[in-house]
Amino acid sequence: MGQDFYGILGLTRSASDDDIKKAYRKLSLKFHPDKNQEPFAPEKFRQIAEAYDILSDPRKRAVYDQFGEEGLKNGVPSGSGETGAWTDGYTFHGDSHKVFRDFFGGENPFAEFFDGIDGDLSMGFGGLKGRGRKKKDPAIERDLVLSLEEVFHGCTKKMKISRRVMNEDGHTSSIRDKILTINVKKGWREGTRITFPEEGDQGPNNIPADIVFIVRDKPHPRFKREDNDLVFTAKVLLGKALTGCSVEIPTLDGRLLNIPINDIIMPGYRKAVPSEGMPLSKDPDMKGDLQVQFDIEFPKQLTPEKKHLIKQALL
Repeated sequence: MGQDFYGILGLTRSASDDDIKKAYRKLSLKFHPDKNQEPFAPEKFRQIAEAYDILSDPRKRAVYDQFGEEGLKNGVPSGSGETGAWTDGYTFHGDSHKVFRDFFGGENPFAEFFDGIDGDLSMGFGGLKGRGRKKKDPAIERDLVLSLEEVFHGCTKKMKISRRVMNEDGHTSSIRDKILTINVKKGWREGTRITFPEEGDQGPNNIPADIVFIVRDKPHPRFKREDNDLVFTAKVLLGKALTGCSVEIPTLDGRLLNIPINDIIMPGYRKAVPSEGMPLSKDPDMKGDLQVQFDIEFPKQLTPEKKHLIKQALL
């Protein structure tokens, strides 16, 4: 029946060209004799190379799909109309390392692997790329944790990264630090993404990754943000919740608001104070609202006299 070259790569006959490349990349790195010390690795590496050599070539693959390994290696009728004309049989050249080098590009295919570098933002060096074609590394995402004050006023953040940079010879690289400056705009919402294109690790066979910072809210001692609104929780005694009170709230810009509460404060009640929330990122002159919610403190005990008075007032 001959060898199942699709099975060697863990594929089915419906595999696309990209599927074949991905399978070879994965398996060749796994079973490369320089990295895999198992005794069966060299033979497995050779089988993988032969399977890729056949299936990555449209003509060889077409013959193999129709006539199997025997037809591929012994030759098949050429279809040229000449009686008795056959194609030349295929013979694998046997140099599995050449297939590997041709796929990844370069005489030392493992030269691009480096250990992670310590730093504020350490980035692993780019992976190997097929057939010398440059592919862009996946984006590197990092959280940018900001206080509500920083987002309220806007600020400048400087982020230090350590990345691998190609030297002038085009073959060697070195680690260099770089400062990325982020101008935080007023009102940036959590989840806002700030992209620095191609600031990741450089390599001879890769396009550096984009570095993306994602805004995250730092927990605040007084406020919680809901979209453009600020939420403040005020503690009030039950008596004041029923009879009215005022609440003092220190704002993010240093003012002290005095909010009168004339309504009866029931569970779930909120008092909205217009335009005292976070700036809108698209129009910083506009602001969301301040939402005051309440934590009602009940008395732990009441004297008989107070109970009697409450009954008279409420029942």
